[in-house]
Amino acid sequence: MRALLQRVSQASVTVGGDTIGQCGPGLLVLVCAMQGDTEAEADRLAAKIVKLRIFTDDAGKMNRSVVDAGGSALVISQFTLAADTSRGNRPGFSTAAAPDEGRRLYEHFAARIAAHGIPTETGRFGADMKVSPLNDGPVTIWMES
Repeated sequence: MRALLQRVSQASVTVGGDTIGQCGPGLLVLVCAMQGDTEAEADRLAAKIVKLRIFTDDAGKMNRSVVDAGGSALVISQFTLAADTSRGNRPGFSTAAAPDEGRRLYEHFAARIAAHGIPTETGRFGADMKVSPLNDGPVTIWMES
């Protein structure tokens, strides 16, 4: 799995003009299941993300996790993270998991984030979503399982 994390002051996602998910201070997690990914990989990535110390402590150092900071999460499916840009000018997405498998792993991943006690909301798999982050820092981190 691939994930792009953004530390945010707030974030929201809308579909058709309706807000379907949002978070306050915490993480916006854009996630993509790749061919061959498993629930075990989703579990490991979720566990790593919730422990990642990217929130500031009282001394202003990045030394706290989203759990430590009492943050929340907005998890958005984004198959374009599978983009292969090695040839030509049009990215290929053939390394992304098939839609049914991608949805299953995305939902599993979001549930694992929530299982760590983090208030978690999601986007809508496969929908045309409008995502609005208010980046904090900015802090943006790329991760793979």
